[in-house]
Amino acid sequence: MATTDDTSPAKAKRKPATPRKPAARKAVAAPKGALAITNEQSQPDTPLREQASAAISKLQSSAKDAVATGKDRTAEALDDVQAMIEDVAQTIDARVGPKYGAYAHKAADALSNMSTSLKSKDVEDLLEEARDFVRRRPAVTIGGAAALGFLVARLLKADPEDKA
Repeated sequence: MATTDDTSPAKAKRKPATPRKPAARKAVAAPKGALAITNEQSQPDTPLREQASAAISKLQSSAKDAVATGKDRTAEALDDVQAMIEDVAQTIDARVGPKYGAYAHKAADALSNMSTSLKSKDVEDLLEEARDFVRRRPAVTIGGAAALGFLVARLLKADPEDKA
C-alpha cells in the first residue's frame, strides 16, 4: 500500500519567493474635527503653512466656544447666588429689620448687575477688558492673584474637624 509523504524531497523543493509589491493603503476617514496625517500632503496645492493656520483657526474657534459656554454657566451661577441672597435679604428684613436687610439687597443687586453685564458682552469684549485692567493696575492684579492663591491654599489645607 502506497502512502503519500508530505516530507518527500520532491515536495521540499519549491520555487524561490518572488518579491511582493507593497499593498496599497486605503484611506481611513478621520473623526470629525480631527487632523488627518498622511504620508503625502492631503492637498498638494495647499502649502503646509496654510494647513497649519487652518488648524490653528479651528483650535481658536473651539477655545472661544468653550469660553462662551463657561461665560454662560457663570452668568447662570451668578443668577442663582443672587436669588439666594435676595431670599436671605427678605428674611433679614423680616427678622432684624430693613436697615440690615438693605446690605443684602445691595449685594444681590450688585450680583444681578454683574450677571447682566456678563450676559450682554461678547467673549472678545471680556478678554479685552481683562487685558486693559491688568495693564492699568498690575499691582492690584498681582495682589488679587496672591490673595486668591492664599485663600485657595487655606481652603485646601483646612481640616474638616477644625471647623467644628
